[in-house]
Amino acid sequence: MEPIIEFKDYSFKYRSQVEPTLLDINLSIYPGEKVLIVGPSGSGKSTLAHCINGLVPFSFTGESTGSLKIEGQEPKELGLFGLSKLVGTVLQDTDGQFIGLTVAEDVAFSMENDCIAQDEMFERVDRVAKTVDITDLLDHAPNALSGGQKQRVSMAGVIVDDVDILLFDEPLANLDPATGKRAIDLIDRIHKKNNTTILIIEHRLEDALYRDVDRIVVVGDGRIVADVRPDELLTGSVLKEQGIREPLYITALKYAGCRIDKADLPQHIESMNLLPYKEKVRNWYDKVQLTKKTPNREPALEIRDLSFSYTPGQPVLSHIDFSIFRGEMVALVGKNGAGKSTLASLICGFMQPDQGEIYLNGDNLAGYSIKERGEKIGLVMQSPNQMISKPMIYDEVALGLRVREVAEETIKERVFETLKICGLYPFRNWPVSALSFGQKKRVTIASILVMNPEVLILDEPTAGQDFRHYTEIMEFLRRIHEKLGITIIMITHDMHLMLEYTDRAIVIADGKMLADDTPAHILTNEEISDRAYLKKTSLYDLAVKCDIAEPTAFVERFIQYEREVGRDV
Repeated sequence: MEPIIEFKDYSFKYRSQVEPTLLDINLSIYPGEKVLIVGPSGSGKSTLAHCINGLVPFSFTGESTGSLKIEGQEPKELGLFGLSKLVGTVLQDTDGQFIGLTVAEDVAFSMENDCIAQDEMFERVDRVAKTVDITDLLDHAPNALSGGQKQRVSMAGVIVDDVDILLFDEPLANLDPATGKRAIDLIDRIHKKNNTTILIIEHRLEDALYRDVDRIVVVGDGRIVADVRPDELLTGSVLKEQGIREPLYITALKYAGCRIDKADLPQHIESMNLLPYKEKVRNWYDKVQLTKKTPNREPALEIRDLSFSYTPGQPVLSHIDFSIFRGEMVALVGKNGAGKSTLASLICGFMQPDQGEIYLNGDNLAGYSIKERGEKIGLVMQSPNQMISKPMIYDEVALGLRVREVAEETIKERVFETLKICGLYPFRNWPVSALSFGQKKRVTIASILVMNPEVLILDEPTAGQDFRHYTEIMEFLRRIHEKLGITIIMITHDMHLMLEYTDRAIVIADGKMLADDTPAHILTNEEISDRAYLKKTSLYDLAVKCDIAEPTAFVERFIQYEREVGRDV
């Protein structure tokens, strides 16, 4: 069989760079294969994808050597339009793909360009709408949909052309865990139904492996580091060497001293043969002793019977009631559209609740202006680009103090002190544009910390980050939390973050509060996980399959071990 995609000794260097981004790539992908591409940020995996869908060289220019063929033809001969008939791409930022005013118009857009007869257009739109389950959304505006719905609309707009190759660029980055599972399941169904060649680029390896893939290609420093079957990759050291997070149950097995054999099929915890490992896992569980913490029970932030609606009679939040204690680090979790970001906006005073009250250190915030709340409660948005407004790092961090007319000498002292805490002092005279995404994220945090807030709210602090940058951001937050004693609330879809870094999680679904408990209890409770679109942790399945009577206790011991020892293992 001839490859549908074939790289031979292929290298590529962007026009503005000195060193090549891709080096000596030799890769063959065959018709009907499903391949997962992983690698740390900056490894070259996105450039590899851009070479396949034609963005390189038609949008991103540069120099290439070696050869690349798509269905036996060179991209430069096919042109961008010709390639679009062979390769369909679903972008990470789905908003950037929408053109039509309604979902139906958006799905039909490419057919209108091809002058397809209207009857056939209606038939094909209806067919793909059923395939991706958006029949009820055809008259909706794409931008009014949830993250998972937007992704299905993007898929429909691509598969309506019957392309031979589908390329998904980080399909899980902005989705809650359950919606992510549905997305992976949908990709799998399209693959099986149409025998389409599928390429998935993703950071969340365990979630991406919810359904089988034929191979995993690991990219590191512009080269292909591994091209193997999942069972082989999960038993080796490549993931750790490349800074890619392995599935949690694999980590737990390694903590227990197990040497995993690929013959035991570790790709899925549900079907893995665990008989050879049970004894070691049980011995490890018995050996790790839980230490009890005595939490501070002095409330910092209190939400009392809070309700809010954008449209009268359609509540977004109903009777939300909880307290966050001084110095806590808490996760706020729930499905896309649950009301988490709305709650953060209400706390910051951007909107007023229909009923209920918000207290900070016992003071009712009802009479406080946004400015007054901003001096006590800081909000860090998901994307640094939503917050940064000054070209220079120093000026960006100083902005809030200058607006408040603080003396320049005091500003300098506080900005320098904050930059040191955030590890940004060596860059104090740098332009923001010279920083990485993770460093920009720290600049936005520094611009809030300089105000000495009592509560810090972070919206998806690690979204779209590889494991190294995720760890860098979270360890930085942990350090400032411990050093400054600041109360931190994190809105997140990342269940690993919730397990590893927080002792409490507040779960919201459909505008109601479902739970206020430890992450271990929440992620071993099937009913709460299902209702809130979370994902029951694979550690629970591992504990059950190893005949551990208290799976929740197993998860708690894993968390403690990970915090105390795991970072060094």
